[in-house]
Amino acid sequence: MSSRPIGESLTMSSRPILCVDDEPYNLGILRMALKDRHPLAFSRSGQETLLAVEKHNPALILLDVQMPDMNGYEVCRRLKSNQRSRDIPVIFVTGMTQEVDEKAGFEVGAVDYITKPISVPIVQARVQTHLSLVQADKLEKSYHDAIHMLGKAGHYNDTDTGAHIWRMAAYSRSLAETIGWSEKRCHLLELAAPMHDTGKIGIPDAVLKKPGKLNADEWLIMKTHASIGHGILTQSNAPLFQLAGEIALNHHEKWDGSGYPNGLSSIEIPQSARIVTIADVFDALAMERPYKEAWPLERILQFFKENANSHFDSHLVEAFLDIMPKVLEIRSEWEAREVEMKYSLA
Repeated sequence: MSSRPIGESLTMSSRPILCVDDEPYNLGILRMALKDRHPLAFSRSGQETLLAVEKHNPALILLDVQMPDMNGYEVCRRLKSNQRSRDIPVIFVTGMTQEVDEKAGFEVGAVDYITKPISVPIVQARVQTHLSLVQADKLEKSYHDAIHMLGKAGHYNDTDTGAHIWRMAAYSRSLAETIGWSEKRCHLLELAAPMHDTGKIGIPDAVLKKPGKLNADEWLIMKTHASIGHGILTQSNAPLFQLAGEIALNHHEKWDGSGYPNGLSSIEIPQSARIVTIADVFDALAMERPYKEAWPLERILQFFKENANSHFDSHLVEAFLDIMPKVLEIRSEWEAREVEMKYSLA
């Protein structure tokens, strides 16, 4: 058998729908329903199905339950236990119509259940729905991959940041939820926040890695990372990257207008950036770095109180302090995760 991981070299459009039934009549109906929409492959037994999955790498499987050698539940169970085939959606197409039968199908990993006699419009609609869901999942994964890459790129030379960007993203989401952002908008913010320093990839090492204090010219160069990040991220029109670009450009602006790059003040600064600024500064102060110790919580909270209405939006500071138990819970969760990762790599 081939050692190629399923899904590695074939695109979704070229991968067939595998139709499985021991009755030629039912296979004929499935063929009529789908032949003009998708490439198809067929099998008539459980064992033949396992071989067909290996051979054809199907995009989706329409699977009968009652077959002579191995029932569909067992076929599905084997597919889902195999890393190479576990992500292929399985839809049962069967004459077993009891609720207990449908429950058994979902328990072994099926995504849907179509009852016989086969309805052509229903088969067409269910297949299209589940192929669309697969594509949506792939797009979501691509977004997450891009976020991780851009987040890490922005901190590539900061060997001491660890999980900083992921923690501050979780803090940002929690603060946005508290002030009434929608679930969808909170989710976008959590995905966008880790990319706030993407522009640092455009800063020369001599400036970015300088161990001492930056001089005036070097500081001017460093401050360009906000605009560089904005320029990179807004190459995409996707709402996620537009939001990330907005944050990248404005996360060093200050409430009193003394920040950069544009000296914005008060509500001129997008609320997304004001939220991320608080989360970013909190986590930075709470972290131990080679050049500083971690600040105790009392000192951090005092810093925020003293800098409300100068560096930070005072209303957001108040909301952030109100959710401090949640923030500390998030920090503890990440600390436990980092310890677990260190042990797993040891």
